[in-house]
Amino acid sequence: MASFLFKNARMVDPVTGLDTEQDLLIVDGTIDKLGPSLSASDSEEIDLKGKTIVPGLCDMHVHFREPGFEHKEDIRSGAASAAAGGFTAVACMPNTDPPIDNASVVAYIYEKAKGLPVDVYPIAAITKERKGEAIAPMVELRKAGAVGFSDDGSPVHNTKVLRIALEYASMFDVPVIQHAEDPHLFTGGSMNESIVSTELGLPPIPRLSEDAVVARDIMFTEYVNGRYHLAHMSTIGAANAVRAAKEKGLHVTAEVAPHHFALTDEAVRSYDSNVKMNPPLRTADDVRAMKEALRDGVADVIATDHAPHAGFEKEVEFVYAPFGIIGLETAVGLSVTELLLEQWLTLPQLIEKLSTNPRRIIGLPELRIEEGQRANLTLLDLAAEWTVDVHRFKSKSRNSPFHGRALTGRAIGIFNNGQLVLAD
Repeated sequence: MASFLFKNARMVDPVTGLDTEQDLLIVDGTIDKLGPSLSASDSEEIDLKGKTIVPGLCDMHVHFREPGFEHKEDIRSGAASAAAGGFTAVACMPNTDPPIDNASVVAYIYEKAKGLPVDVYPIAAITKERKGEAIAPMVELRKAGAVGFSDDGSPVHNTKVLRIALEYASMFDVPVIQHAEDPHLFTGGSMNESIVSTELGLPPIPRLSEDAVVARDIMFTEYVNGRYHLAHMSTIGAANAVRAAKEKGLHVTAEVAPHHFALTDEAVRSYDSNVKMNPPLRTADDVRAMKEALRDGVADVIATDHAPHAGFEKEVEFVYAPFGIIGLETAVGLSVTELLLEQWLTLPQLIEKLSTNPRRIIGLPELRIEEGQRANLTLLDLAAEWTVDVHRFKSKSRNSPFHGRALTGRAIGIFNNGQLVLAD
């Protein structure tokens, strides 16, 4: 029977309101005791003075590329990257080959993730082969364990298909997760439409591509009383639409990726393909709007949109490079640096965005730091100052625009499924 004693840690749990320094004893994967000056002679003791324990972080938007694109990432390397970033759970998107559009692929992902310290939950495709034409077998997929539905990487543009998807998903009380872009406004674009795109001569993607689809989708969500989640929100217009939907009491939630509150389209002046993502980096006004949305509760979740690509795929001209960056191992540092230290969020609010809310949206059990609860924890050093080095990442890929950036705050370990994983 394995036991671990964490000493002198600050413990922050937004669900219970816990925020105090004390000790925590784990016995056989369960929180056995909480309190000051605990002792257990047969336990592995770890002094966490100056460190923080929070409920295990959950990233509800990652791309682990398996099956089909294992040269970019696979489930094991993705889970290792997640653990290094402080995440004990992730939800992986269905743009794989074959896509997650049948029960056998859902079962495959669960089987590959069995025994890992990071829980991996599949998000299934809304449509067959993610083509946007015919609804995937949503009942079968939900019964197999899918925690949501998305054609991420492609929008559901057909309004009849969108309506049916919202109606079916509401029967299972899981979200339809939309990659919101109008393909007619997006196709061929490389970066945000702005003065920067004009000066650089790069084909633009207007904000309207996102804004119009979000407004349309919310109308359909209201009509069918569905559950709608906006992936990687990036524009002022989208934030205003989500805000209005929440004020009306609709079942609408949204996420923001760290790169959309940490970088602007000015970064594209470098022509570095690692700043090419979808949605693209927006203006300083949009970045501020994303921080305000997180502060005000308009954005419920911080999700990385971890999108690995092999080096040879990104090492081409900007317009030909694939969209996407990795994000699991920089998410905590960017969130602490940009949101906590800049006082956009308190620590309990930040943990809500990184743990409590994503688990609630995709229907995972609520985590509590309480005696008798299964230990699912993230260990943080909020004062750690470090420099991003992609060559030390656990991910197979290195496509991050943050290499060399100084950050404050990082994960130093996780505990989940009876396993303690500490940072190198």
